[in-house]
Amino acid sequence: MRENMLRFHFTSDDLARVRIASGPDPMWETMLSAHLVNELHGARTFGAWRAQVVADLPRLALPYLHLTPSRGYSPDFLTPPAGTTDFVDGLDGVLFTHRDRLRTDLDRLSAQKPVSAWATDLRNGLVKAVDGLGATMTAYHSHAIEPYWTRIRAAVDVDLMVRARVLAARGVEGVLSSLHPTVVWDAPVLLIDNPTVDRDVHLAGRGLRLVPSYFCWRKPMTFADPELEPVLLFPIEHGVSLVGAPAAADAQAPLARLLGRTRAAALQALVRPTTTSGLARRLGASLASASEHATVLRRAGLIRSTRCGNRTSHELTALGYGLLSSSPS
Repeated sequence: MRENMLRFHFTSDDLARVRIASGPDPMWETMLSAHLVNELHGARTFGAWRAQVVADLPRLALPYLHLTPSRGYSPDFLTPPAGTTDFVDGLDGVLFTHRDRLRTDLDRLSAQKPVSAWATDLRNGLVKAVDGLGATMTAYHSHAIEPYWTRIRAAVDVDLMVRARVLAARGVEGVLSSLHPTVVWDAPVLLIDNPTVDRDVHLAGRGLRLVPSYFCWRKPMTFADPELEPVLLFPIEHGVSLVGAPAAADAQAPLARLLGRTRAAALQALVRPTTTSGLARRLGASLASASEHATVLRRAGLIRSTRCGNRTSHELTALGYGLLSSSPS
């Protein structure tokens, strides 16, 4: 086999256990976007977005950037292995990282670059430092990711629809062979060109989770620790631009003419999935009114609703994201 490659070795059980994430993972998008903010030259595709983010980056976000250098290693614990589509859930996973994992990952980072006193306290699991990690990650995400999340989701949803068609026509091996130009499926091994890594990952029945990513741009990537749940992040095509994403109020104006002002606000509010009662709080409306708006949006195919016990959760569909992201400012 060729050198300088990342090689995933599959068994027949692994092929049966390939999964594709249902949407972008906010923890990976947060970390990978931070790599681009730290990149002095940056990728041309993200230049305008990076300029907007850097222009008024809050000071509280800087410690997070210290943990996510543009080249080399970033701590695995910043992207919990289970994966998520919700930032709050993902952040909980980060903050409850076992102390041994904190120590191992931050020792690896400090072998690559000098780390701050705060990072040393974090390595030692000090409560104040862990609280600071939550604060700095939230500050960065709120500034650099959350305002653009609708468009990130829309771009990833387009990629997921393409993957679904490939899966239907060519099966799992067709998906694996079409992930990215740097990826070759040479059964039973998935080979990925990687000038900085030469590694074999034996899946051994664990399967592989595929995660399409907006901010993954140089090459597909995975955890540094091969013992973690196997995952492969791969870049999507960037047909949706983040720059010029309309502010919420501007985005609702044309939608209001189509859906009505409150219903347009409900659609915008569901950029972050929530329950019916959560939607009511965001709209400042009654529970019955929120339920009615959700029903209309669901029947129009703009949201999907999932019932669990006595609670119903709502999230945008690809059509809903597409409608929001294409709405002119």
